[in-house]
Amino acid sequence: MTKIDVATLTYSQLAKVFDHAILKPEQTTKDVEEGCKLALEYDAKSVCVKPCDVKQAVELLKGSSVLVGTVISFPHGNAPTTAKVAEALQTVEDGAIELDVVINIGHLKSGKYEECQKELEAIIKTCKAKQPEVIFKIIFENAYLTKDEIVQACKIAEAAGAEFVKTSTGFASSGATYDDIELMRASVSDHIEVKASGGIKTLDQVLTFLQKGATRCGSSSTDKILEEFKKRSSA
Repeated sequence: MTKIDVATLTYSQLAKVFDHAILKPEQTTKDVEEGCKLALEYDAKSVCVKPCDVKQAVELLKGSSVLVGTVISFPHGNAPTTAKVAEALQTVEDGAIELDVVINIGHLKSGKYEECQKELEAIIKTCKAKQPEVIFKIIFENAYLTKDEIVQACKIAEAAGAEFVKTSTGFASSGATYDDIELMRASVSDHIEVKASGGIKTLDQVLTFLQKGATRCGSSSTDKILEEFKKRSSA
């Protein structure tokens, strides 16, 4: 994993940090269309849409460099394993290439670490058998976890075969924090990446998360943040 150098950061590099989130329950198919157009305009890394909207996003972004991502067992992570596997596989068949999977938070906090790992392994192995290039990001929902539980979740996600660990859904009482990013970066191997998500509204937040070791940020404020970067760069 190559740490992003904030001092020499270009617009293109920053844009490819963003997973543009279109995940609010009230967001419509029109919102998905507008969000995909925004991601194309700003050259974001991906859009992250609800599972029911994957097919639409794939069609809208066909032929572009913007990837289609989605969320699994979102936002609470409490579906049974068979349901999580089925949902994940369906989204892959629909064209999603990045899957942000919510860990079973309650079972993690219950100390059922082996069960949590086996569940993630089942999801990852099933989907990669269908599409080997699928990227997995495991969402912890750090607002509910102790520091020790965050470290344990990092170990579980890496052992299960995920490519990323991720702080939050954006639907809990708090989102990404600088301390959590530092802790997560220190708790996984170099090849595992860290995604900050939840409450990311400003350029300064993003730059600090990158300095702390994040390589991806989930936000619905992608355009505002990138416009602020353009202003600062031209000042």
